[in-house]
Amino acid sequence: MVSVITPAYNSARHISGTIESVLAQTYRDWEMLIVDDGSSDHTLQIVQEYVRQDSRIRLIPLYRHMGAAVSRNTAIKEARGRYIAFLDSDDLWHPQKLEWQLAFMNRYSYAFTFTSYQRFKGKKARPLNVIRAPHQVDYRGYLKNTIIGTLTVIIDRQQTGSFEMPNIRSSHDMALWCDILKRGFKAYGLRETLAYYRIMPGSNTAQKLRAAKDVWKVYRNIEKMPLLPSIRNFLFYAFNATKKRIC
Repeated sequence: MVSVITPAYNSARHISGTIESVLAQTYRDWEMLIVDDGSSDHTLQIVQEYVRQDSRIRLIPLYRHMGAAVSRNTAIKEARGRYIAFLDSDDLWHPQKLEWQLAFMNRYSYAFTFTSYQRFKGKKARPLNVIRAPHQVDYRGYLKNTIIGTLTVIIDRQQTGSFEMPNIRSSHDMALWCDILKRGFKAYGLRETLAYYRIMPGSNTAQKLRAAKDVWKVYRNIEKMPLLPSIRNFLFYAFNATKKRIC
């Protein structure tokens, strides 16, 4: 079984499309754990309707806003699957995403994989650039280029053991990937474009600067890197993050 981890906060506008992209998967052995993070819109009611329609969809309400890291960790603890996949409440999957990625993992006994994904605005009919997955990423390489899209990741926790994300505002996914890669695993990329990342209207410069600040905190506070290596890796990160958005 694959456990699909989906945090949701005021996601009424897009969450139906996200759920439908999971329901459309050609691989059928999955469960979808949607954590409603204290939404004030109709997210909870929309998810409840899907829960009534398909028993594989599970709703976990938090009732007050706790943040994406807490939401994801709550779902991970409740997950029953061997494989953990991540999909945010405004993103989409290709119908064969799980089938092809699991075949890729099983063929080579990979524990940690990700895929290429396409950025888009508004409706999927307005595609932007494709972020191409490299063949593999190790710990040192990932510090310089945070190329792994969370919406594309599948982890075999039978191989990696248990894990959770640190409770920080953003970049908690980055911190988790670092933790797994430091254990000696590599992340292997599947070149096919199997996920679609929605650029939200609020994705402005201020948010990008906050995200960059949180990346710096991962280097210094979580990875405990000295100042000069942190600066060097941050410069690589900034270059690659800019390149990812404009290429």
